[in-house]
Amino acid sequence: MSDEPDAGRLVGREHRLPVRVYYEDTDFTGVVYHGNYARYFERGRSDFLRVAGISHAELLARDEPSAFTVTRLTMAFKRAARIDDALLVRTTYDAIKGPRLFIRQRITRGEALIATAEVEAACIDMAGRPRRPPAGLVTQLTPLLDASP
Repeated sequence: MSDEPDAGRLVGREHRLPVRVYYEDTDFTGVVYHGNYARYFERGRSDFLRVAGISHAELLARDEPSAFTVTRLTMAFKRAARIDDALLVRTTYDAIKGPRLFIRQRITRGEALIATAEVEAACIDMAGRPRRPPAGLVTQLTPLLDASP
């Protein structure tokens, strides 16, 4: 597992990624533009994999390259985040079923819930066809998946 300080950290099964809200993230009122939450969630999913020792570049460099695509993203906004806020993107990978990965995310500011996301991603080959994730990836993620039935 990676120890990159800028990639966040794992606490149990949950990956935690600090994100600071910059001026460029906001609208003219200083509130985070809704589309930027999708970017924060993407960073959380990518850095979860990075910290778990899974490299997107290595997946692409394999004999049978693979990548991920989001097939479903449901976001709910609870409170506004504002310029200069220190946010925490919290990510859990819950299950792998065939080519699909099921992920839950939330963004908090301190104890306040800002936004949530439920994500379904699929592992794909370079032609865009669904494929099972490589065995090594599944092995690395299995201890971090939700063990409840």
